[in-house]
Amino acid sequence: MKTILITGNMGYIGPIVIRYLREYYPAATLIGLDTGYFAACLLENTVVPERFLDLQYFADVRQVTERTLQGVDAIVHLAAISNDPMGNAYEAVTQSINQDSTLKLAAAAKRAGVASFVFASSCSVYGFADAGPRDEQSEVNPLTAYARSKVNSERALKTLADSSFQVTCLRFATACGASPRLRLDLVLNDFVASALATGVIEILSDGSPWRPLIDVQDMARAIHWAITRHSTASGEALVVNAGSDSWNYQVRDLAAAVANEIPGVRVNVNTNALPDKRSYRVNFELFRKLAPQYQPIVTLESSIRALKAALEDSHFANRDFRQSNLMRLNMLSNLRRNGQLDEELRWAAPSSFAEAGKLIGVPA
Repeated sequence: MKTILITGNMGYIGPIVIRYLREYYPAATLIGLDTGYFAACLLENTVVPERFLDLQYFADVRQVTERTLQGVDAIVHLAAISNDPMGNAYEAVTQSINQDSTLKLAAAAKRAGVASFVFASSCSVYGFADAGPRDEQSEVNPLTAYARSKVNSERALKTLADSSFQVTCLRFATACGASPRLRLDLVLNDFVASALATGVIEILSDGSPWRPLIDVQDMARAIHWAITRHSTASGEALVVNAGSDSWNYQVRDLAAAVANEIPGVRVNVNTNALPDKRSYRVNFELFRKLAPQYQPIVTLESSIRALKAALEDSHFANRDFRQSNLMRLNMLSNLRRNGQLDEELRWAAPSSFAEAGKLIGVPA
């Protein structure tokens, strides 16, 4: 693999993917492309993860041109408005960034001669499913703008795939685990942070909803497989659930696992809560069959320990962390409130900064 472009590399998953790819492809050219919403969301005592890149573009994925993609062999497309709260707050922008720009980027990539396009999709497309684990043939039931953007992007991408342009849509389970740009608006990460900061885990539901999870380290392994897979075995356009059957957990079990790793933590369950419609289990048999050498290897316990260590190393003790920039919607809201982003989440920089940006941005 000669040149790999990673969009959205300055988010939660990107730093882990970059480090993983650098280890496996030490001579490859790794390029990051990110608009920088969350560039400053680094944990204390963290070295900038972009040190593993050969080149970093600061650019809006909605404005990427074919020229930028010349010479690229594979694209790992992570850039997105990346969860339900952000998608609900910025529904039109979510469609623009997650869906419209994905198709535009993929079409430009195909024209530029890119051979492999890996799209980070989501198991959230299954929505509410109480009739057993969902596989790739199951009906999708997207309940949010974020989930709808993933379904629609998958469908559009499949139409572009052919013998010269391989498309892989990885329907990832819910992400978790330690990262230099940690997010705490994810269920396991929230539980670990709450346990450390307050000694209490508050489950807002009755604890019964199901969630499939995957550690970010194993997400990077799945992406590595997707980049290198052979279309003769799995098709030019592939949609596959990425995760492990053993990582389908009920929310209360996740809380109990965190409490087991962090002694003295109390778990409170809201037994009077209304049913949570976001409940689903996922079947990962196809991924196990197609990628036997790239199966998840991180245990739930080790993921919790890594999160605990990362937070403790950064001296984390914020009882009000849900109001902090470690929650992605808060970061966007703060940038909007400060006038740094407009209503379409485009940078509203002063003219002097806009002129300077031309020197480091993507070629027109």
